[in-house]
Amino acid sequence: MSRKILLFLLLLGFAYCLPAQDQHFTQFYASPISLNPALTGSLQGKYRFSVIYRDQWKNVLQNPYVTYSGAIDFRFRMSPYRKKLDDSFGVGVIFHSDKVPFIGYSNNQIFLSGAFHKSLSDQNNQFLSIGGQVGLAQRNINYGNINFGDQFNGDNGYTNGTDEILPENNFAHSDFNVGINYAYAPADKVGFFIGASMHHILEPQISFFYDNDNPDKFPEDRLAAKYVGHVTFQIPMGPNVQMLPRAVIYSQGPHLAINAGTNFRFLVDDVKGVAIHLGSWVRPVKNELDVFFMDSVVGMVGLELNNFLLGLSYDANINDLNQSRRGQGAFEISIAYLGEYDDETVLCPKF
Repeated sequence: MSRKILLFLLLLGFAYCLPAQDQHFTQFYASPISLNPALTGSLQGKYRFSVIYRDQWKNVLQNPYVTYSGAIDFRFRMSPYRKKLDDSFGVGVIFHSDKVPFIGYSNNQIFLSGAFHKSLSDQNNQFLSIGGQVGLAQRNINYGNINFGDQFNGDNGYTNGTDEILPENNFAHSDFNVGINYAYAPADKVGFFIGASMHHILEPQISFFYDNDNPDKFPEDRLAAKYVGHVTFQIPMGPNVQMLPRAVIYSQGPHLAINAGTNFRFLVDDVKGVAIHLGSWVRPVKNELDVFFMDSVVGMVGLELNNFLLGLSYDANINDLNQSRRGQGAFEISIAYLGEYDDETVLCPKF
């Protein structure tokens, strides 16, 4: 019971007095629309379907904190016939969900996403992309899963009513994101991809305590704008090996996080399209107390099988050696399918 109350109060406290943070994925490259709206339709094919599942605090909570995402996006050429400059545009839909089953808390979001990809060279190996998203988010908490001290009947359970004054347990808000991306991918040479995005442009009100009759009562209870910068290099190291160094930085309110590391792609069978990925990253972070520290190290393994992509990763919390933080690591799995794969135009790395 005490753990439920603690988690409940923490959730309401975050909503009440802190600039809230978004979900994040370790395999950020596997959810490109989440990273940057300009990456909508940035694929080597005509469409892409992807899902990501992440759970954390598995050894701390009986039902761990889970995040998952599903997305589908399409790329359309501006002209059905091959032209000198292969401009295109992308459209897509993405869904996110954060859940704490232990106390019935959820945060669900759905976005419509669009982007335009402008070719900058006759070889169609340089592209400048801009994109935007418009969406709706809904937050909910189930008070039926929470017990308070005044509900104890003095004998065998929490069957009495409570005098706690609780806010409405469900609300929704709109949201807007924008982004820009540059891609340079010459055949069999070093390529790079760099972009930036801004999420929650209008900093929507997200407090359970929001008062429609007094909207300015809690001006601090807003979802802080998030700024994202990301860069990937694609470095050939021979006919069957590629190195893909990557980094992404998130800044939201007083919080800052950096994911930086490298994947290696090993081509196993060119005919069947089989390749293996191995990678590792580190994640330094800065918290609301302005303290900068190393949060996690990450290991990852991935498999390409023709048009299917599978990735598995685990975030090992550096503080897991500390008994009080043990078990707060995170497991993540991503699955993607690229439809009508076309290797001629590279807008972003396939994996």
